[in-house]
Amino acid sequence: MLTRRTAMTIIGAAALLATLPRTARYAWAQSGPQAVTFVQSTSEQLVAVVNSAGSPEEKRRRLQQVVDAAVDVDDIARFCLGHFGRIATPDQQKQYMTLFHDLLVTEIAGHLGEYQGVRVTIGLARASVDTEIVITTVERPNNPTTQVDWVVSTTTGRPKIVDLLAGGTSMRLTQSADFTAYLARHQYNIHELLEGMQRRIAQSG
Repeated sequence: MLTRRTAMTIIGAAALLATLPRTARYAWAQSGPQAVTFVQSTSEQLVAVVNSAGSPEEKRRRLQQVVDAAVDVDDIARFCLGHFGRIATPDQQKQYMTLFHDLLVTEIAGHLGEYQGVRVTIGLARASVDTEIVITTVERPNNPTTQVDWVVSTTTGRPKIVDLLAGGTSMRLTQSADFTAYLARHQYNIHELLEGMQRRIAQSG
């Protein structure tokens, strides 16, 4: 399931989201303005949610809207399950995707209060064949400044976040490793993974 480590790092990135990104295989070129504008808009929306005075329910609703619009959650979910998706039944695959969406937002929303006062500064951007990376600086009161790289896919014509790199760590890789470790402890039983995700959602709700 999504661990506290993953969720907290995502929030700290102010994207609240997520192999090294595919961009690492290609030579870098200067990025166009689309990805930068997208990241700036998305980060502003997320910071507004974090710093708002709304109720937890209202914040979660607004967070869900931002995540649905800005993050390719299905792509991240498939990546995190990896080849284990082949041993899941069609019903289990469908349930997993639903639980991944719910758990991502639930985990993030549960820690929003710890990030009051967060600020994101947009830096340089670089592009490859099918993704762009936008470098940002995240500042939070009484915490060290952090560089966060947003990996944005532009292959569908509409930008979507597909990964975050914080402290040199890929969120997708981290979560994939957590899922693999969990499955290994439970004899690679997909049903156990789904039940674990359900428990995590209930505990965080």
